[in-house]
Amino acid sequence: MKKIYLFAFFLFPLAIAAQKSVDLDRYRFTVQHRSLPEYKLDSTYRTYNVDVEGTQLMQSFLQDLSPEKTVLLEGWRKLSQDGHISIKVKLGDLLPESVSVRERAETIKDRNGNVTGTRIFYRQEVIYSFEANATITDYRGMHIMDQQLADRRNKQIYRSPEFAIRHLAEGYFVINSLAVTKDLYRNCVNKAMHYLSERITTNFGFGETTSNDFMWIIDSRKHPEYTAHRNAFQQMNEVLFSMNATSSIEGTRQQLQPVIDYFDKIKKKYPSTNKHDRKIRYASYFNLAVLYYYLDDPQAMMKEANGLELNDFDAKDAKGFVQTATWLKNLFQKTNIYTRHFAIDPTKFKGPYEKEDITAK
Repeated sequence: MKKIYLFAFFLFPLAIAAQKSVDLDRYRFTVQHRSLPEYKLDSTYRTYNVDVEGTQLMQSFLQDLSPEKTVLLEGWRKLSQDGHISIKVKLGDLLPESVSVRERAETIKDRNGNVTGTRIFYRQEVIYSFEANATITDYRGMHIMDQQLADRRNKQIYRSPEFAIRHLAEGYFVINSLAVTKDLYRNCVNKAMHYLSERITTNFGFGETTSNDFMWIIDSRKHPEYTAHRNAFQQMNEVLFSMNATSSIEGTRQQLQPVIDYFDKIKKKYPSTNKHDRKIRYASYFNLAVLYYYLDDPQAMMKEANGLELNDFDAKDAKGFVQTATWLKNLFQKTNIYTRHFAIDPTKFKGPYEKEDITAK
């Protein structure tokens, strides 16, 4: 009986510890918001035009492309000419730099799997380069920036179809040079225009962005907060999922206040310095920091990040939150726009030489 008593005596603390253990799992969610421009321009500038210039050598290929039509600055109105900003693109030649023939060996086997010979295939490889640059100015002639779109230092490789006869591979590029060059040039120009659209939207535009993120949710079924934690996340997920870039989030904070109150309550409900309580509080600080980011509240996000650091459980996450909150705060101040959720109707924007100019939001 004494041995059983001693066994129970030592087992009791282990049972208590088991009850105090907690697992956190990542639960993902999706939210949409608008990107804000990283480069500060006059807030009334909201129209643009694009001009593309090629070389004499590539002119025949360029006539079939109309690349200026594919350039998109999100949140702005595109004009054929005389926009607030003008984007002038210069496309260079597509230049072959070296030509070689490569071999590929393929073993031949009989029905029993025995190697009976080798078959050689040949293909031609052409190393080529391309360059493209854009210069951006405003309608007053003031230089805004230069943007490199393609660099000759970035060598590219064209590979011909394979042939069983080396002679056919050796002559492939010469015989088909016009068709191959046209295809390669078109691909290079399209990539350059796509990259240009990305860069000008990042620098000056108001794109629509979908972010995939996560929060830490209790995944220990026996934990007393298991159900409440999941319910809070589910409520948050439903509200954030309903948000989009074009609609105001006014009132969203009120909808999420029960979730905010719950995670704040958890910090006080589990106040000790043991690992279990610090882990529970870590989830609250982390989740609230993420939530405030998508509520466009960098100040509150910073507060949660500081609490996360002082909580001393995976405190390294606090540094990333502080950097993100600082970036978002500075972005709001630079653009003088303090939300990433608002509608834009580019058709209402007027160019500098049109009758009426619409001031941007």
